[in-house]
Amino acid sequence: MKTLIIHPKDRSTTFLDIVYNPIPNKTVITGGVTKHKIKKLIKEHDRVMMMGHGSSYGLFSVGMFKNANGFIIDQTIASTLKEKNNSVFIWCNADMFVNHHNLKGFFSGMFISEIGEAYYCGLLGTKQRVVDESNFGFCNILSEVINEPQESAYKHIMSKYGRIAESNPVALYNHKRLYLSI
Repeated sequence: MKTLIIHPKDRSTTFLDIVYNPIPNKTVITGGVTKHKIKKLIKEHDRVMMMGHGSSYGLFSVGMFKNANGFIIDQTIASTLKEKNNSVFIWCNADMFVNHHNLKGFFSGMFISEIGEAYYCGLLGTKQRVVDESNFGFCNILSEVINEPQESAYKHIMSKYGRIAESNPVALYNHKRLYLSI
């Protein structure tokens, strides 16, 4: 299986690299290409993983892509993604994007990955170590099953990340906002 990873280069999301390190036969795009090239690459790959910062409108380009107008993944790419049934969407409020465009795969809702986001989501007083435990726990758990069928991978993530969520309020918040649409 050929996997396309779209992960805009951004120091604040480098921890997500852990997720796709174990994937064989992958193409990692961190910037420097146009949306037209992204569409072409999506068509050429069996699975698409998109991760970083984003909103309900899509995955932010964070200034790393040519002529992206703020988003490298947005409504102009949605019809191409609709051809895939096993995509991965990990960014804040990806659930709204996925549901609006009736896409399939594993995805997150609002996902706390920084202290500021924890405060924004009402988790005042959150310490960096709590955010780091959640971030690295989630990524390590997902990396263990990233090459498995999505249904079994999702069950594994929900179970094992759920154990972290029992004592970590950031992980608990995020755990409640992980979804699978098949």
